[in-house]
Amino acid sequence: MSDVQNQCEEKMNKTISSLKDEYNTIRTGRASASLFDKLRVDYYGEKTPLSQVATVSIPEARMIVIQPWDKNLISEIEKAILKGDMGLNPSNDGKVIRIAIPPLTADRRKELVKQAKTMAENSRVSIRNIRRDGNDSLKKLQKDGELTEDELKSEEDSLQKATDKFISEIDKIFAEKEKEIMD
Repeated sequence: MSDVQNQCEEKMNKTISSLKDEYNTIRTGRASASLFDKLRVDYYGEKTPLSQVATVSIPEARMIVIQPWDKNLISEIEKAILKGDMGLNPSNDGKVIRIAIPPLTADRRKELVKQAKTMAENSRVSIRNIRRDGNDSLKKLQKDGELTEDELKSEEDSLQKATDKFISEIDKIFAEKEKEIMD
């Protein structure tokens, strides 16, 4: 396997990881701490990730409890959750914030599946762009005399196989997410 192939596969792996990270932020009917991965709280003038200022726990399937390490942050965390446009209503008792995860409506589920599908398609496009760039690099190597015609063909074929493998992985990840949303 050539350097070009290794670089392309590394980039393709990053694309898959990125898709999984994006999918973690899509709310399903179940409580999940990963919903708040991208949430930033105003902590003494700094936008700080929620995980760095509070403990997020899931005591029940449809309940999230957020316990800030500094009690003064409760209102800031609530503001950040409301601004996050996740359709969640936090309530606090002065010590912790509780969030009940409402069941998703059929329309909202369809909307989330559409959003997940768009993310998957963007990832497929990224994979194909990586393949195109890889093929361009291989053709340049052949033009510079570093690869023979047969080696070029062989490298392009293995790059295509890698592309197909990653595209089918994206399809599988999307199918799992779709099932999770619709359950």
